[in-house]
Amino acid sequence: MSVIKKVAFYTLGCKLNFSETSTISRDFQSNNYKIVTASKKADIYVINTCSVTQNADNKFKSVVRKMNRLNPNAFIVAIGCYAQLKPNELSDVKGVDLVLGANEKFNILDYIGDLSKNKHPNIYSCDISSVDNYISSYSSNDRTRAFLKVQDGCDYKCTYCTIPLARGISRSDTLENIKNNVEIIASEGVKEIVLTGVNIGDYGKGEYGNKKHESTFFDLVKQLDESENISRFRISSIEPNLLSKEIISFLANSRLFVPHFHIPLQSGSNQILKSMKRRYNKDLYIDRINHINDTIPNACIGVDVIVGFPGETDEYFMETLDFLKELKISYLHVFTYSERNNTLASTMNFQVPKEVRTKRSMTLRSLSDKKRRVFYESQIGLDKTVLYETENRRGYIYGYTENYLRVRMPWNPELANKLKPVRINEIDKDGYIRVEEKMQEECLA
Repeated sequence: MSVIKKVAFYTLGCKLNFSETSTISRDFQSNNYKIVTASKKADIYVINTCSVTQNADNKFKSVVRKMNRLNPNAFIVAIGCYAQLKPNELSDVKGVDLVLGANEKFNILDYIGDLSKNKHPNIYSCDISSVDNYISSYSSNDRTRAFLKVQDGCDYKCTYCTIPLARGISRSDTLENIKNNVEIIASEGVKEIVLTGVNIGDYGKGEYGNKKHESTFFDLVKQLDESENISRFRISSIEPNLLSKEIISFLANSRLFVPHFHIPLQSGSNQILKSMKRRYNKDLYIDRINHINDTIPNACIGVDVIVGFPGETDEYFMETLDFLKELKISYLHVFTYSERNNTLASTMNFQVPKEVRTKRSMTLRSLSDKKRRVFYESQIGLDKTVLYETENRRGYIYGYTENYLRVRMPWNPELANKLKPVRINEIDKDGYIRVEEKMQEECLA
């Protein structure tokens, strides 16, 4: 009788990585492996890596050390973006036995062998230019929400970004496959689906990078809005030039898509945007923000910003800071620029000193806190619907409203994975929203 092997997964980076990790874990389950958490002793550890910043690179090494302590004899596999970009660098980390690239990670069971520790780690990483097929993925380890991958790769050439080098050309799932996956996810009791990808607004380019759009992102949104067995859809990050006014106007009256947008800005300076090779300017960006606020009152708008990009003078940074202060947005995700090999930005003149980058990052994070507080305060007294999560976290249950207000209430198991109509009551001492339940029929999934 064979012994059941235990496998644990650790995911770094974006929602897209989480969807793919979950898909790969299901392959292990169907082959009689037992899934355990990454904090437990396992026979195999799979780390899905990210390489957007230097911090993500360093985190990988820290995770490997932790796994070596949990089980020195464990078989450790590195997959994901960092594994595609720098396989030799990952294989040099003590304890790593196998490194798989962008295509190979979906066939991991074909490579792990008898789980013998390798003195010289094996590397299987194809030329990224040959990666042009599409693999459907979705997460399924959270009853409350799921991340559904609808698109992969990117045809943009932003000067700071390695993602096209790690994931290849833009390509998409079919509408039919996506709708089928929605039904599978819904059948598991999930209430909310987050659409994710590398550049989801570019949705429609077919498998093998077929440039002809068989359908568009707008087509996808309209089709999914007719779904019957899911309660919410949420759109992850979408480029401002691909978020058309037509889409925004449709979402204003959507049945299922929630009023929450995450729209990368990266810089409030047109000169820096040009150096980044972004495909919009400030005028287009503010036009989209204004249209959201005009057509969808109380929408939550998150913004990505990069500080310390080469050539970002004090004047250019102040231009970004002033631009963001005036925008009616809800919060910021602030990224400190990090040099990435094989990017044009890493070769540019006028690299910003790291201590200056850190100071600018702190300034924008402080602005983000203020923006979020103002947004939260503007919602007090309004009626919303909270989707509560399933964990008891130190005596509290958490959840999100449709417009992404983070709610915290004393633990009540009857609320877990439920949609509840509430009135926004106050902001607690830790910055979470507290609500009072409305005395009316529960929202049904």
